[in-house]
Amino acid sequence: MRNVDAAGLGIGDDHPPRVMGVLNVSAESPYDPSVYDDPGEAAEYVDEELIGEGADIVDVGLESANKDLDVLSADQELDRLDTAVETLESTSGDAVWSIETRYHEVADAALARGFDMVNDICGFADPEMPRVCREHDAAVSKMASPPDLERPGAIEEVDDIYEALSRNGFTDKTILDPAFGGWSEAKTHADDRETFDRLREFRGYGRPLLVSINRKSFLKTIAGRSTEEALPVSLAATSMAVERGARVIRTHDVAETRDAALVGAEFARDRVRSEAGEVAVEELDVTTVREAERHLDRLDTDPSVADDAVVHTYELRGLTDEAAGALRAATAEPGVGAAFALAGSGSDEAEIPPSATDGGAPRDGRSGLLVATPAEVSAVRSAVSGVSAALDAALEPIDRGSK
Repeated sequence: MRNVDAAGLGIGDDHPPRVMGVLNVSAESPYDPSVYDDPGEAAEYVDEELIGEGADIVDVGLESANKDLDVLSADQELDRLDTAVETLESTSGDAVWSIETRYHEVADAALARGFDMVNDICGFADPEMPRVCREHDAAVSKMASPPDLERPGAIEEVDDIYEALSRNGFTDKTILDPAFGGWSEAKTHADDRETFDRLREFRGYGRPLLVSINRKSFLKTIAGRSTEEALPVSLAATSMAVERGARVIRTHDVAETRDAALVGAEFARDRVRSEAGEVAVEELDVTTVREAERHLDRLDTDPSVADDAVVHTYELRGLTDEAAGALRAATAEPGVGAAFALAGSGSDEAEIPPSATDGGAPRDGRSGLLVATPAEVSAVRSAVSGVSAALDAALEPIDRGSK
């Protein structure tokens, strides 16, 4: 996976998760604790509440992203840039400074006046944005969005997010943001939860991920919390996001988010990564067929092998002798990589142990483990079809769910 150098700050799998603290110089922004229009007060907030609490990046918003408000023009954003630049020049702490904008003119002016990176909330809807970022050798976070400068992040179908992230290409220093939050009326909390559930898919482009989930409504509704009460659910989601591959977390609650991100990083699964010789090796973070398909698409290779990219293990209980025998025979067929291990088959005991209990009495029959890729599950299901209605019914959700 690609690492990004943002003005000397490493972002990617070779580095710790990075925390992006938020400063707004827009009076209409909805979250009051981060809104300042006085550069001196803003600088004090940045030094004490953002950098002082562990922010690696300071992201400055010039306007609210509230979909109910009018979109500012590039000239209007440029009118507010002085406050942002004065704030930057007045801070004493060390951080990477990011300008949140959708316009290449604003990005160009901000980068020329001391900013280090760009947070493009319209995902290169302005086709000149990648050029500006390349010319300044600046990192840029690209949020999934329609190709419309007035509709940031309003991707309403999760399946369309991946394509939106690729629109108008990438720079060498592009970070990807799948976009969480109520950017359009049609985007539901369920859509955001599905996006979060599928977060690993967006690593398929091989670039670092940024997530902005702090106090988002799709998390608040899970626990029934208000915005003021939503910090715990945000921190739980932060750890999960980092474990699933997010490398930058954008937040208003820096100290707490930093700790949650470090916990997520500490307990993420170790994967093989080596560049000891001429051939580099990286074990990809793939847990579903769809995630495998994303990486295969990136490498422009055979997508059919995605069905063999993930191995699942299932315990089956209450098997008849006939069903158990059919599974053993099916997995023993030449060319079938699946394995079926029957409980008790490796024991010297004459009696087969009873199946596991389900809330009380043990099930009649035998237990066993089926270890198979999604493709192998389908092959086994086909091979044992008709042995018994109970076995057919047991394998159907396995076959469907393994995809």
